[in-house]
Amino acid sequence: MEISNISALNDTNNKNLNVLSDKKVEGKTFEQLLKSAVNDVNKSQLDGYDAMRGIASGNVPNLQEAVQKITTAESTLKLALEVKNKAIGAYKEIMRMQV
Repeated sequence: MEISNISALNDTNNKNLNVLSDKKVEGKTFEQLLKSAVNDVNKSQLDGYDAMRGIASGNVPNLQEAVQKITTAESTLKLALEVKNKAIGAYKEIMRMQV
């Protein structure tokens, strides 16, 4: 078993960071990415509501697909809420820092 030194690990981490930083997200700003993510969550929620409405009225051709849309909407909303909570937590932590 070969044990490498710490500087080799740092070089590997730096290479990984350079690869990540070289990737651009189609030139979009943070604001555009955030709006796109919120719109995706909203679309998922609307699809879920339509599926619930279809199940309640009995006008759903495929019950499994409708339940899948509802589950996807729920998961998407939970993920969005967790991301929001993490962002607010990070903001609060930054505001607690003394300069």
